[in-house]
Amino acid sequence: MRQWSTAALPISILLILAALTFWLRYATDLAETHGDGKHRHDPDYIVTDATIRKVGPSGNLQYTLFADEIRHYPDNDTTEMDSPKLVYLHPSKPPVTISAVHGHLSPKGERVDLSEKVEMQRAATAKQQPLSLETPQLTVLTNEERAFTKSPVLITQGDSWVRGVGMQVDNKLQTYLLESAVTGQIESHTSKKKR
Repeated sequence: MRQWSTAALPISILLILAALTFWLRYATDLAETHGDGKHRHDPDYIVTDATIRKVGPSGNLQYTLFADEIRHYPDNDTTEMDSPKLVYLHPSKPPVTISAVHGHLSPKGERVDLSEKVEMQRAATAKQQPLSLETPQLTVLTNEERAFTKSPVLITQGDSWVRGVGMQVDNKLQTYLLESAVTGQIESHTSKKKR
């Protein structure tokens, strides 16, 4: 009986140690990470002084996108841009240039989210002065030539100005629709002629 009781203590200690070893193994087991970089948010390429041109089905240039630096992230297939500038050239319409400090390009390039000091410039025509627009944020749907924001907007053209919150832009129709809190001052063409 005495031999059995003296052997039980070391066996109990070994069983407890074995149980602790299994518990530590599973408690500290980290999920294996693959080295292909798919799950990391690191750029797979960086391009400086970049120029991207979009050509339509008929072969006409739809727009050109310039950026000081472009970084592509493979984990979500998105592109971040520094100092992006989007230029629309149309044979029968004045050129439109949209610039910002930062930009985010969707995977297929159909949407550009611009932020910080967003400026839109529409060139002058024979009948119209240049138009300038300022807002802190703007989303551009590149293929549709439309843009929108929920942020404050200031539009100026010559001595005229309009301020509001939220805006819809249609570049094809050359329309700018302010959604709320609209105030402004429109300079009359007839008053200029009388001067």
